Amino acid sequence: MTGRSATRQAFPLRWCDPHPYMAPRRKAKAHTAPPIGDPMTNPDGTIQVRINGEHRRVRAGLTIADLALELGLEPTKVAVERNLEVVPRSTLGQVLLDDGDELEIVHFVGGGDHGVTLDDDSWTVAGRTFRSRLIVGTGKYKDFAQNAAAVEASGAEIVTVAVRRVNVADPKAPMLTDYIDPKKITYLPNTAGCYTGEEAIRTLRLAREAGGWDLVKLEVLGEAKTLYPDMVETLRATEVLAKEGFKPMVYCVDDPIAAKRLEDAGAVAIMPLGAPIGSGLGIQNRVTIRLIVEGTSLPVLVDAGVGTASEASSAMELGCAGVLMNTAIAEAKNPVMMARAMKLAVESGRLAYRAGRMGRRMYADPSSPLAGLI
Repeated sequence: MTGRSATRQAFPLRWCDPHPYMAPRRKAKAHTAPPIGDPMTNPDGTIQVRINGEHRRVRAGLTIADLALELGLEPTKVAVERNLEVVPRSTLGQVLLDDGDELEIVHFVGGGDHGVTLDDDSWTVAGRTFRSRLIVGTGKYKDFAQNAAAVEASGAEIVTVAVRRVNVADPKAPMLTDYIDPKKITYLPNTAGCYTGEEAIRTLRLAREAGGWDLVKLEVLGEAKTLYPDMVETLRATEVLAKEGFKPMVYCVDDPIAAKRLEDAGAVAIMPLGAPIGSGLGIQNRVTIRLIVEGTSLPVLVDAGVGTASEASSAMELGCAGVLMNTAIAEAKNPVMMARAMKLAVESGRLAYRAGRMGRRMYADPSSPLAGLI
């Protein structure tokens, strides 16, 4: 398959790489004390868990009920989800916490939450829920360390990775997984560099065999100069992948009719380009992006063309579920600082969309009241 210049960072997949999302879920353990020397327990006797999106260190050996009490909560008045599974309230006093557990603790409030939580605005794709609406690529950085620092600054929960052959001449060369932990960040294999549907399908079959991925990013390019998608091949590949159990997030032209056909073909997200990949030209057609948002029930994410923070914010103000970018961050003079700027831009654009823009008027409307003028 033909590679594209300055593409997103290649991610070499190895047949032995385990995939964290395909591992069997841990079963609730009986309430027993942790064994001495438990490798999951830190020397200070604590473990790390994630509670409602925040990382915390807690004492090893706690049950979920113990944790609730330490947080000042009454176990009988809350509902708990552990690692995506609801824990029956009757067992909260028996289920031990494990290192790395992710907990969602909720309760009912009358008449709505009086304290507005601005960051409680998640989005879902193919049944998976994320808080960050910024997806970043992993190419063009000077090294993996800078890439990892930028991902952390961006707050992204998903990174795109290209599927490439392993360098057998240097099997011990650093890999992306050494710097960006796939247990903490969702890897989204893509088909960057594929110019036919068959190439893309073959690439993603290998990705799934190697790591178990089914949530993938499909892009089938038409030609190298513009890197525009070939929609005939893209549509064909989407149909095949969906029938094989993949959940394709699809890079496409900013055409509402094409977007609808992709939805019918089995896409789980529509990813129209704002401008050519790597161009930094910003969103060239706000109208068609908005029409795509209005015409589909799927998440819409602007993919390609964003060059700076205001353009990321603009995409979110159009009602998009998110934005994907690589070059805008990686080629900034300070990539880590730009990653932080993009995080804030996506958040502010989303907040502005939720708040509701004022109506446009042809003429002035004074802000100050006219009554009581001197």
